[in-house]
Amino acid sequence: MAGGAGRRMGGAMPKQFMMLGNMPVLARTINLMREALPAAQIVVVLPEAHMELWRNLAARFDVAPHKTAAGGSERFHSVRNGLAALDGEVRYIAVHDAVRPLLSKQLVIRLMLEAERCDAVIPAVAPADSCRVTDGDGSRIIDRQKLRLIQTPQVFRAEALRKAYEQPFSPLFTDDASVVEASGYSVTLCDGERENIKITTPTDLVFAEAIIAATENDS
Repeated sequence: MAGGAGRRMGGAMPKQFMMLGNMPVLARTINLMREALPAAQIVVVLPEAHMELWRNLAARFDVAPHKTAAGGSERFHSVRNGLAALDGEVRYIAVHDAVRPLLSKQLVIRLMLEAERCDAVIPAVAPADSCRVTDGDGSRIIDRQKLRLIQTPQVFRAEALRKAYEQPFSPLFTDDASVVEASGYSVTLCDGERENIKITTPTDLVFAEAIIAATENDS
């Protein structure tokens, strides 16, 4: 999913097309998914206005083979368009944010293996900070041990995900798991990775560069 406009990032270039190290963010994500799942079909969902930009950019780098599909007005509609671009015989579908290029191949494989035993599996990490919930009278502390921060890729049995996206759109859908859950399926949590950050702001890009540098120094 590469449909973001990047308003929080600022600048003229949407964040998925920005350079991270020696390659665009989106290219890194595509290549990581190809390395983890060599036989998988990859569909990149882009805003229609950015499809030509991506074609020109991808031609300048070594990017794994992939299809493209035009996004919709909401993430829900964009995912539905991506599903339509996949072949009908796929058994499992992983939906991933293009601006999470730092996940490990091991996480992708672990999620796919877990998906063989359930309808939906999503990566999650426990919050490190104290958490409060706000209301009209102020705020109150809540037990962070009961909270989880949700990441992608979120992996589903293809039949369950396709059926879930036959529902009408609801503003209560915050991710693919919430769509599937609203359709009556259960969702299983799997340990995520703290390095699997979502690049949203300029600070996130700095963190991502640091993670890449540290990884390259360790290898």
